[in-house]
This record gives sequence, structure tokens and C-alpha cells, in this order.
Amino acid sequence: MSEDLLAAYDEHLRGTGVPAQGAWIEQDGPLLRVVGEHRGFVTGPRDLSGHDVDALIAAQTAFFGARGEAVEWKARGHDLPCDLPERLRAAGFVAEPTETVVIARIADLPAAAPAPEGVVIRRVGGEAIPAIVEMESQVWGRDCGFIGDHLAGGLAAADDRLAIFTAEAAGRVVAAGWAALREDGVFASLWGGSTLQEWRGRGIYRALVAVRARLAAERGYRYLQVDASADSRPILERLGFTAVTTTTPYVWSPPA
Repeated sequence: MSEDLLAAYDEHLRGTGVPAQGAWIEQDGPLLRVVGEHRGFVTGPRDLSGHDVDALIAAQTAFFGARGEAVEWKARGHDLPCDLPERLRAAGFVAEPTETVVIARIADLPAAAPAPEGVVIRRVGGEAIPAIVEMESQVWGRDCGFIGDHLAGGLAAADDRLAIFTAEAAGRVVAAGWAALREDGVFASLWGGSTLQEWRGRGIYRALVAVRARLAAERGYRYLQVDASADSRPILERLGFTAVTTTTPYVWSPPA
């Protein structure tokens, strides 16, 4: 089963989502890159063995370096050549935390999980972004304004393909998550899911997953995908998600 899910992942999730308004996608040989967001983004096919990998890496640092921008290369655990991570590190890329790619068939997921008492989950628009950024910044202990820019840009570019949900209690946003509804109509990707410390362990994360799964099902999507943290993975696996690979962002930043 996991092999089928991994094959579906490689077929449908090697591209990019909708770029924010003002950003664009361009091809560089076998690679796709997103330009014009808070940092560049590069993704490619599973197997680059037939290409000059070092030259491809150098081309990305040259391109984004000329723009004075950082760039993320999204590497998966089953990518080829096997020494791709070593090549990226040799070129000055730094690994950020590795996450596990988990996938579920929407039809196999359990019935909707209700929100806990005192918590209201609702779909929101751009008006809720400042409160989401405030919550995310508190959770992560740093300025998460880039998340707000990403959400606002996504809504401006294609508001029918980005569904943002908040969990609100006592008049404040205590958690949030969003779904990227990909153009092919096969995969919906779930992002966010951060919850304030004092509201964890009450089922809010599960309820946010459920409401996004229901929306994706209504739109006719077949699969949900999450790049899951170590905290999220056990919850998602209990809901019926299957781990298929890992993903690690390798980030290069131009010299100061």
C-alpha cells in the first residue's frame, strides 16, 4: 500500500502549489523553481542521476544569489542520486528539520472529529491573517510574518485553492491550519496545524484535520498529504495516514 501511495506522491506532488501573487514558477532543466516569495523554492523529479547535479545546484545558488535571496531545495528521502544531501551541503546548503511525508486516502479516513467544548472551528479569509500570525509567532517564538505574507499571497492568487481554518476560543485564535487544493484534483495538502501550548491535547489538531478532509472530499479529491513533524506524525497515523518518505528543506542563503 505504501508503495502505491509513494508512486502517487511522485506522480502528483513533485511540482509546486499556486505561487503567491507576484511570484512565478519557471523551469530550469529538470527542476522547477518558485521566484518572488519570501525565499526561493526548488523541486525536482525523484531521479536526477542522468543530469549534472552539481551544475544544477550551482545554477540555483547563482540565480538566487544574483537576486540577493535565500532558496530552499526540497529533498526527499528516496531521491536519487543518494548523495544529493552531501552535494547540497558541499554547495553551502544547510538542512532544516526533517519531516515525514504521510498520505491518506480520504475515503478511508474516520468520520469527522468534533471540536472540543468551547472551541469553534471556522473557515476564514484574509481578515484572520493577523491573528494567525500572532498565534504562530507565539508558538514558534519568532516573527512568523512570512506565514501571513504566504497566506495573503495565496488568497490573492487563487482563493478557491487555499482554504484557511482557525480554531477560536475565548475570543482568540488558538490554532490554525490550511489546505492547498492542488490543481490536478487528486491531492490536497495540509499545512499549519500549530496550536498554543495551553490548548494542546484536547483534540483541536484532529478536528482541524477532519474539517479540511471533509472539504477536500466535497471537492472530489482522493488523497490528503502532510509533511508531518515528530509531534504530528503519531496523531496522523492514528487517523489512518501512512508514512511514505521523508522530506528535508536544504536552505542556501547568500553571503551577508
